[in-house]
Amino acid sequence: MSLNSCAAEVSPSSSTGERDEKSSAAPHVTGIREFPITPPSDVDSTTWYVRTDGGDASQCTGRADAPYSGSGTNQACAWGHPFFALPPKGSARIAGGDALVIGSGTYLLGEGAPNAGSCLGNSCFMQPVPSGPSATARTRILGQSGSAAPKLVGIGGASKVLNLEGSSNVEVGFLEITDRDDCVSGHSNSSAKCTSSRDFAKTGLSASASRNVWVHDLNIHGLANQGVRAGGLTDWTVERVRINANGRAGWDGNIGSGSSNSGQIVLREVEIGWNGCGERWKTGEPWACWAQKTGGYGDGLGTYYTGGKWLFEDAYIHHNTSDGLDLRYMDGKDSTHVTVRRTHAVANAGNQVKVRGNATIENSVLVSQCAYFRGKHFMVEGDHCRAGGNTLQLVPTSNDTISVRHNTITGEGGVLIGANEGDSSNRIEIRNNVLIGFPTFRNPDVKSAVYYANDAPARVDWDANLVWNVKRGKCPKGSICDQDPKLANMTLPGFDAEPLPGSPVIDRVSPPPRRPHGPPRPQGSQPR
Repeated sequence: MSLNSCAAEVSPSSSTGERDEKSSAAPHVTGIREFPITPPSDVDSTTWYVRTDGGDASQCTGRADAPYSGSGTNQACAWGHPFFALPPKGSARIAGGDALVIGSGTYLLGEGAPNAGSCLGNSCFMQPVPSGPSATARTRILGQSGSAAPKLVGIGGASKVLNLEGSSNVEVGFLEITDRDDCVSGHSNSSAKCTSSRDFAKTGLSASASRNVWVHDLNIHGLANQGVRAGGLTDWTVERVRINANGRAGWDGNIGSGSSNSGQIVLREVEIGWNGCGERWKTGEPWACWAQKTGGYGDGLGTYYTGGKWLFEDAYIHHNTSDGLDLRYMDGKDSTHVTVRRTHAVANAGNQVKVRGNATIENSVLVSQCAYFRGKHFMVEGDHCRAGGNTLQLVPTSNDTISVRHNTITGEGGVLIGANEGDSSNRIEIRNNVLIGFPTFRNPDVKSAVYYANDAPARVDWDANLVWNVKRGKCPKGSICDQDPKLANMTLPGFDAEPLPGSPVIDRVSPPPRRPHGPPRPQGSQPR
């Protein structure tokens, strides 16, 4: 299977960088769930229902998946809006351990919505989801099975749509979260900037001080600020989630005090793309892309100082206006680790992947087409190839082990693999990779260097890497540097890492990542 085919499996976007304008607007429901939900036998749990044809809290009990008949009170029917379950003010009508099942359709959440009461502007949003009683008895907020994902649409400048602040033991799934305005919060261009007269929401999902949460099958797109603003997490699993075209960042982990995370933080089969760009809410087309030189941000996913064991697996991280994956602020303690596995990162305007401390980067394709946004939207020259556009940036601390194996790493940045900081107690292992240079964006007369350490005196072990077309005289010892890798497409815009017949890559390094449920990839230090 070619890398182009693999990318199409993960996302409607093509590997050439041309975007399917409808992709982020389409619900991303990849699983089917059977209802009714059976609660744990030892938990007093209730299933509640919301439907667009439901009634208010006096008309309907919320206990039946049925429309309101149009007359009477206390009828066995669904509520007509999520605000009846979790109103902006007053008491919640659902309890920890309950399930709230939301039917297909569009629900406007913000000032003037049903049961919004007197809330105004940015303060008009659902109260936090009640925590479940235990790790095995979660509170569940789920879109209805077997139908199009319900669309939760933030309006009126609401600061968030879905609220998991202080919420633990929770499951959220099968939802689309967006707003209905093209604007971007704080944008430097007046035509794109959000104002009080525009119908936007700032953040799709906001979380803090939150433990044991499973988030899955969400499509979070087009928010004015961040798709996700989340920090202070412990043991979170995020699966089959798309975070696309949010105006300042995709996932922003800097929430101020309490930002550090712990435990297992897993992101699997996720797409994070076009963040730092606004979204035309009617078509899904990205626009108003901007970054740090003009006051924006643009990371796909970035954190503040954090702990935890992070896993990114079968991810597609692309076309963000700064770094794709920025874990520069891992705290570097022995208990922290980052694994990036079977990930395709391409056309982010900074580094494709940046990690600090202990890390494993394996079976991935990283392509620094870091000048993709040149001449597009509101991007300025200084934001192309930020931080040199290095494809993979490693930041060791002390006594770290960093393993880079079975990857294809290429691009037009200054360096394919860069390292900075740390001391001589660190070890970096670079084995069985394909490393391909291009003329650099900042100086086309010079090709990318294969490796550069800036004040990083770590021991570097090279073994069985195939290095091609890099800066002259920079072939590491133990590498194969005189053989064309013969990949399917070795032009930068359409780079395809699939080996052609007769390629020296075959049986030396891992081929490109396959679809999420395909054959297993090599997991050790040796080629397949």
